[in-house]
Amino acid sequence: MARIVVADDDVDIRELVEFKLSTMGHEIVAVGDGGAALAACRAQRPDLCVLDVMMPGVSGLDAIAKIRADPALADLPVILLTARAQEADVESGFDSGADDYITKPFSPRELASRVEALLNR
Repeated sequence: MARIVVADDDVDIRELVEFKLSTMGHEIVAVGDGGAALAACRAQRPDLCVLDVMMPGVSGLDAIAKIRADPALADLPVILLTARAQEADVESGFDSGADDYITKPFSPRELASRVEALLNR
């Protein structure tokens, strides 16, 4: 199936996302911050990246900016998975270059559907 980088500083959320997507047959590279997500994306370009917004060091928004600025990764589909649910936050997420925006708490089934929709584009 697909190689997916998942970045979230919350271990429980990261493991939940990793479990759900791996049961769908995807290869998951799970990391704890945006800097590690960037390194994983550059080391072996994934098919999709799922980023938390609020992480220590490099935030999800900073990571998207760097992904979009890198010619080798600029078209990489990115989903933001975050507790930031205000309308301004969602707008900021899409303005930063996110392909989708999912707010926490989230349904693992909905996440799976959105991942599949992006991968099938």
